[in-house]
Amino acid sequence: MFTGIITDIGTVRKAEQKGDLRLTIGCEYDLDTVDLGASIACSGACLTVVDKGQDWFAVDISQETVSKTAPGLWTEGARLNLERALRVGDELGGHIVTGHVDAVATVTRAEEVGGSIDISIEAPRALGGGIAPKGSIALDGVSLTVNEVEDAGDATSFTINLIPHTAEHTTFGGIAAGRKLNLEIDVLARYLKRMTDARG
Repeated sequence: MFTGIITDIGTVRKAEQKGDLRLTIGCEYDLDTVDLGASIACSGACLTVVDKGQDWFAVDISQETVSKTAPGLWTEGARLNLERALRVGDELGGHIVTGHVDAVATVTRAEEVGGSIDISIEAPRALGGGIAPKGSIALDGVSLTVNEVEDAGDATSFTINLIPHTAEHTTFGGIAAGRKLNLEIDVLARYLKRMTDARG
């Protein structure tokens, strides 16, 4: 479990195909406090630490994960939003995030309004029932609040506001139309949607 509050930005130093894809990710975490087998959310995907050094850790990414996440994340030089797993007693500053990506969403508009960035995002309509105004959503692992939602055709469009602090402390600085993002709907919405669909 995670909160969607990013605690570091990592950089992919090496990407090697070893059956699964193995990434070496540079970071500023104190790796002495990170055990092998620990979970770290990497731009919204929960991954397992399989090796580590003084300023890096390695993860293995299955073909299933590669196919279900935003393109371009798992390549050398890519910057990743990082969050270590939630511990009992930690402050829950965002919302409950599982690190299981539901879909890849697309930024359709990013416009500065005041000091913030007003962003429009398009997601598959199948997830529309799990996206609600003033509800929570995770984009590339970042906990954000949904503003407006509109269903049209086979897509659901929604808007968020990105404050300067969030832009500066995540990989969202310079975000623009066309960018692909890992999307995870709120875990409660996921189960409510499943129960509603099952009854339908």
